[in-house]
Formats: sequence, structure tokens, C-alpha cells
Amino acid sequence: MLRLIENAKRFATKCAIVDQSDSYSFRDLLDRSEVIALHLLQGKEDLGQMRIAFMIAPGFDYVAVQWGIWRAGGIAVPLCVTYPLPSLQYVVEDTVAEMIICGPEYEDILSPFSMMPNIRFTRMSGLSKNESGNLPEIENQRGAMILYTSGTTSLPKGVLTTHANIEAQVSTLVDAWQWSSSDYTLSILPLHHVHGIINVNSCALWSGATVQFLPNFDAKKVFEIFMEGKVNVFMAVPTIYFKLIAYYENLSQTEQMKVTEKLKKFRLMVSGSAALPVSVMEKWHGISGHYLLERYGMTEIGMAISNPYEGTRRAGYIGMPLKGVEVRLCDEADRVIPSDQPGEIQVRGGNVFKEYWGKPEATAKAFTSDGWFKTGDIAVVEDGYFKILGRDSVDIIKSGGYKISALEIEEVLRKYPGVKDCGVIGIPDEEWGELVAAALVTEKNIDLSVLNAWIRERMPAYKTPRKYLLVKDLPRNAMGKVTKNELKKLF
Repeated sequence: MLRLIENAKRFATKCAIVDQSDSYSFRDLLDRSEVIALHLLQGKEDLGQMRIAFMIAPGFDYVAVQWGIWRAGGIAVPLCVTYPLPSLQYVVEDTVAEMIICGPEYEDILSPFSMMPNIRFTRMSGLSKNESGNLPEIENQRGAMILYTSGTTSLPKGVLTTHANIEAQVSTLVDAWQWSSSDYTLSILPLHHVHGIINVNSCALWSGATVQFLPNFDAKKVFEIFMEGKVNVFMAVPTIYFKLIAYYENLSQTEQMKVTEKLKKFRLMVSGSAALPVSVMEKWHGISGHYLLERYGMTEIGMAISNPYEGTRRAGYIGMPLKGVEVRLCDEADRVIPSDQPGEIQVRGGNVFKEYWGKPEATAKAFTSDGWFKTGDIAVVEDGYFKILGRDSVDIIKSGGYKISALEIEEVLRKYPGVKDCGVIGIPDEEWGELVAAALVTEKNIDLSVLNAWIRERMPAYKTPRKYLLVKDLPRNAMGKVTKNELKKLF
């Protein structure tokens, strides 16, 4: 049987989930997910890896539906609650989903699917009826979930993970970050993404910890929850830490001291899904007393590299390979290179996904002949710690024969007075191949010639931007990551 479910039985009476409506024990979660599983089966012995899309608000019902799909033998396809209809339709059609489960908040946007004869449209309210029957035994190698990549270079691809993949991803993090049943975490990340589903919810529930849901990010509400003193593990993306810092800086000195006192009692704070600016890490350390644990992962592999739970967390570095995960750096011909030279991160292990759903050519292209997954991210190793230089397609700028890290330039630009945030890209140029260009979000008007002179004192001339653009905000995806291809269009 699924280990996540088996573990839950050991913590039956303990609080598993707190959401806006109530608090629920692990027994409540087991009972509700069983009712849902039996309803989905409707007398069948096994759903046989049927794809079931679901759009449920973050909270108890979301987890119960996800577990119910797994326990009935289906493949869970969580839909992003902020997507427009065409994007939802793409996911439903691409997975050939035979069923959609819909929460009351999303009935309007999903209503077109209720008219389709080949899709069983089920409202959350219809999943309460007790059905009789037995649940199937689920083998670990079966498909469990399809999550979609952000699609920065082409249409999003469905990443199929098995139950064995999920168990490897979760158990590795539980061990590395020392999760226990005494932990209490806040779930605020989108639940169509590996960060929220695996790192937060699944790790906590696997360990018998409590998950409190906050469906929509609100800095004031986050600090109110922190002040209650229950949360001791917190995971977020750099954008969220940036917003929390901005809110904190507007509090009175007395309120700031109270917040800092609470935050210092946390056990663990993690940042991921996008590069963490060193400036944000340093500011948060001043506020909370914690150096954020930065780690590295993606939809296809869960987490692969992490700064240590105990030991030095190096700002600007993603850390060392997690136990049980093999990592190497390779050149463009997939040859292993010395780790102190820039190379592509390649990963192998039980955490690595099975395939891109319905895309055998893309799957084959993503792996080397000897089974290593090619991440497309370029890194070097310094003193044993991996440092991301960027993503080959968007963060590595090839200009005048040099390979330049956009992330390195961004880090320097953020230190300039008045620059709140920035995004650096390469734009096509006949002479240079690509020109370094920077979009800046500023607090006030700044003199770009003064900025340019300033940055040239801190970086070699070939790395400094040739073009600047002042923008109100940077285009981002649902996880807060800057979408560089959208940024390029602004130039």
C-alpha cells in the first residue's frame, strides 16, 4: 500500500490539516479520501491509471481528493486555480482526462466541461455519498501524478511521476530536513506545482506534522499566523520573502521586535523555485535570525541538491546533492567535466520522473544514453557547493564568445540604490550574437549613465548591460519566477 497512507494510520488522532473551515485529524483525512476513492471507483476494482483532473481550493478537500484519486488507482492531475479556460483545456485534453472534480468556487470556469460527453464532471458536493467496496492494492511503479512544466520554450509538457518517484522525493527531504510529527507548517504555494505538493504538504503529512492552509497570499495574514506561535517550518519563493520583508519594514519598531522574537523560534525556513537574491537572504536573516535554506529542484526531479540543514548555508549557492541522488556536470556532448568548470547539471536516481506524458521523443531527448536526466541548468562547484549560473536557454547569455550568467549580473544590479528588482536577458544582435539587456524595477527615477559607470566598477565591461528598460513590474509565472521569454518581448 502507499506509504503516505500507511504513515497516516500511525498518526490517526493527530491534527493533520487546518484550513479556513475547520481542523481535521489524520483519521478524518483517511476516512474522507476512502469515501472519495470508492465514489470514483463506482463498483470497479481499480481505476487503472485513469487521469482525473481536479480543481479544488487549497485545504482539507484538496488533499482528500488527491489521496482519493491515488487510493482508487487513478493519476492525479491538479489544475491551476488561476489559469484561464484555454490553459485548463490544454491540460485536460493533453492528459486525455476522463473525469474532472470541481470545487464550488470553480464551477463557473469549468462549466464548459460539464457539457462534454467524454468527460465525467463531478462536483465536490457529489462526493459525499458512502459507497461500499474495497480499495485496490497500488503498486509503486504505477503512475501517480501529472504536473505541467512552465513551458518557457514550447507548449507545457506533462511530467508523469510514479508513486515510487514521489516516495523517493518525499523520504529524501524528510531525512535531509529532519521533518517530524511535532512540526507545523504553513501551505501558501500553488498546488499544481511540486514545491507545494511535495516539499510542503506531502513531507509534512508523511511525517505526521500539521499543515495549515492559507489559500491566497496575504503578508498581513502570514505574520498573524506566525504570531500565533504554532508554525515552525516555512517554505516560500523569493518573491514571497521580498513581500514579507516589505511588509515588515512598515511595522512599528515594537511590532518588528515581536515578529523577530517569534521567527527566531522557527526550526527551518526554505526558499526555492527561483534564484534567491543574496540581498533578500541577508535582509531576512536580519529580520528572522535565519539563513534561508536554498535548494534546487524541478518538476521532473523533485529536489536534487540542498544546502545543509545542519552546517553552513552559503548565500548564492544551492548546496550539495541530496542522499540517494546522483548529480554530475557535463558539457554539450554529455561528457563529464571537472566540477570547477561550468557545465549542465544532470541527475539520476529514484526521484527522477518516468516520462513526459504522450511525448516519447521529448522524453528520449531529455535523457542521456546512460539514463541521466538533462536539466538544462548550468552550474559550477566551489568548495563542494553547487552554484547555479543560469538556465542554458534563458540565463546564459552568449555574447562576443563569452558565456555570461544573467543571475550574476542581476545580483550586482540589486545592490544599486533605488533598484527594487531586475531581470537580465540576452537580446539578438548581429555583431555580438546577443547583447546583455536589463529591465529594472525602481523606487525612483535613476540616472542610467551613473548606474552604468557604477556597475562597470564592479564587473568586467563585457558582462555589463548595453541596454536598460525601466518597468513597473517583471513578468512572472504562478511560482513568482521571472518569465525571461516574456521579458525579451518588452525589448
